[in-house]
Amino acid sequence: MLIAVVSDTHRDSYSIGEVLKKIDKADLLIHLGDNVRDAVQMSSKFKGRTIYVKGNCDYAPSVPSELVEDIAGRRFFITHGHNYGVKQSLSLLCKKAKAEGAHVALYGHTHISSIVKEGGIYCINPGSASEGRDGCESIVMIEIKDDSIKPWLEVV
Repeated sequence: MLIAVVSDTHRDSYSIGEVLKKIDKADLLIHLGDNVRDAVQMSSKFKGRTIYVKGNCDYAPSVPSELVEDIAGRRFFITHGHNYGVKQSLSLLCKKAKAEGAHVALYGHTHISSIVKEGGIYCINPGSASEGRDGCESIVMIEIKDDSIKPWLEVV
């Protein structure tokens, strides 16, 4: 299973187009919010399944702010991250992911990419696909194969 993780596209149509080119081999697209309308637009052009949550810049009452999904035998906690103080620390995010029995916590909000493993849980931020604050626009790809989870960063 190949998963593309995107966040913080902020209505940048050029970046959305570039992301769609990069993820054409993915089986699943996960958008972590900011902007839900972008996620809907991307899902209409993406061949696989799409999952998305809303971010702090989204007004979308019918869209959840977080989800727990079982994907290819692994549990994912999916959120934008602003409700967990991710700009200061990952401790609340990791605590929630652990309480949910998650193997992976996906979050955005900071516009800074990060792949860390804390307490046996991957905490993964794809950065921003349109407004990276760490010098580049990026997404994360995750391959789940047999017993392994292999995440990596892709520059957009």
